[in-house]
Order: sequence, then C-alpha cells, then structure tokens
Amino acid sequence: MTKDIYFAGGCFWGTEHFFHNVTGVRAAVSGYANGRTADPSYEQVYTDTTGFAETVKVSYNPDIVSLESLVDLYFCIIDPLSVNRQGEDAGTRYRTGIYYTDASDLAQIEPMFARVEKACGKPLAVELKPLENFYPAEEYHQCYLDKNPDGYCHIPRKAFAYLKLYQDIRFFLGDEPEALSRMANIAAFIKEQMPHHWVGFYLVKGQNLVLGPFQGPPACFSIPFGKGVCGTAWQRGQTVVVPDVEAFPGHIACSSLTKSEIVVPVASGGEITAVLDIDSVQPDAFDSTDVLWLEKIAALV
Repeated sequence: MTKDIYFAGGCFWGTEHFFHNVTGVRAAVSGYANGRTADPSYEQVYTDTTGFAETVKVSYNPDIVSLESLVDLYFCIIDPLSVNRQGEDAGTRYRTGIYYTDASDLAQIEPMFARVEKACGKPLAVELKPLENFYPAEEYHQCYLDKNPDGYCHIPRKAFAYLKLYQDIRFFLGDEPEALSRMANIAAFIKEQMPHHWVGFYLVKGQNLVLGPFQGPPACFSIPFGKGVCGTAWQRGQTVVVPDVEAFPGHIACSSLTKSEIVVPVASGGEITAVLDIDSVQPDAFDSTDVLWLEKIAALV
C-alpha cells in the first residue's frame, strides 16, 4: 500500500533529499503545487505570479512510517513562523504548507499543527489545505543534491546526519524496556556517528546527578543540583548550550579538552530523571539544529 502527502518546505532540493532518506518513503518528487497555471515551468514559478509553491510529493508505506511521523519530521526542517521565506529563500513560491489528497489525513495532521502552534506560542505560517494540483518539476531538479553534492541547500547539512542517527537509534532500540540499556546504546550511536569528545548520561539520584552510561574518557562521578552545565540544565528543566565552557559560571571541568557543551534533560512521567551530556573539543560546536534533534533522541530513552 502506498499513500501520498505533499510538503512545501522552501526550496524543494533539500526537502526532497531529506524525505528520500526517511525509512518507509518510496519516492519523493520535486514539483509545483496549488497554483493557477497549467504545467508551469521553473522560470514561470520563479516570478511569484503563478501562485505555485515549491513542493515535494512524498509517497510512503504507512505500514512502515506513519503520517504523523512524516509530519513530525517535516516540522524539524522548517521555520513554521516564517512567512514566504525559508533560510535565504524568499517569495511566495517558498511558502510552507502541507497539502493532502485524502480527507481522512486531516484528522491526523490537525492535532500536530495544534501541538507545534502551542509550543511556538504564535499562529503558524504553514498552510494546511487539500491539494489542488501538482506538476513535477523539470528533470534537473529531481534528486538535485545527489547529482550536486555540494549544491545549495537551505536545510542545515547536519540535519541529514541527524535524520540517519535518529532513525538508526529508533530501529535499534525497538521495544527494549530497560532505560539504562537504551541510554547505553544511544550514547554509543551518537559517539559513533557524530564527531564529539564525550557522550553520556547522568542520572538523577536525590540532589545529585550520578554518572551513567557514557562513551569517552573518564568523567565526573557526580554533579550537584544546579551546579555546572549538567546541574543547570536539570535545575532549569531545559536544554543548555554552552559555546565556550570557560565562560560558563561555575563550569565543572571533567576534561580540559572540552571547549563547548550541550546538555539535554531526559524526562519521564513529567519529571527529569537524567540528562544527556555531550562535549566537543571544538568551540561553539552546537546550535539550534543540535538542540532540536538531540531533544528528539533524548525522548527515546
């Protein structure tokens, strides 16, 4: 069985490449959707007078990947508040939207829109409409980043690496019930696929974080609540990114090689039970893309 959903996410080169790499997606085709001209050319769409949006038709097997998962991943690669702009690309052709052909899909998508809107605290600049029309783009646009590996893409390149990492971890963990085992393998996967100095978990024990499963050199045995980067992330209940650890007040130096750090809380039942700590020997190694994907990975614990 194959179903179709249509994602407008800015320049279709990166959006197509991203969904090509989602397990369960059978095809991703770049094209033009919901405009006023029959069979438009790229040059016509580029004028912003045809009403079309650069859109990717995603054909998927719902027995392998759900529509909810696809929509969730879509929101990982767009700015949902940006009007007619994604990255450096501006114009109505670069607006964001999800277009459906099966009316029953709306009931699955609407709750996800509401959840993202609540998290953003503002109305989304993302269309949610039935598909009116779709025309595949010219051949040179198809699989553009495969043909041109160094070609332009508005999606951060590390997002493609994180997609692979996230899918590898989800598949491998399966329904394993033991949280410590899940943490151990998450740390191993991140260390194997990402160029980081230290990756591991600290577990909440009373008023301290106690060293849990990790990959890398020896580390601090425990960290008090509110102390260091890890204790601060626990205290705040939110991810903390530190571009320069030497400039962070009260930084606890487990390794003199660490230059930057990210710490992501791990929650269970509404309470923080651990933190995921990642150190880099490079300064300013982590950004909003790391935050988004590492929070998704931490949720897999």
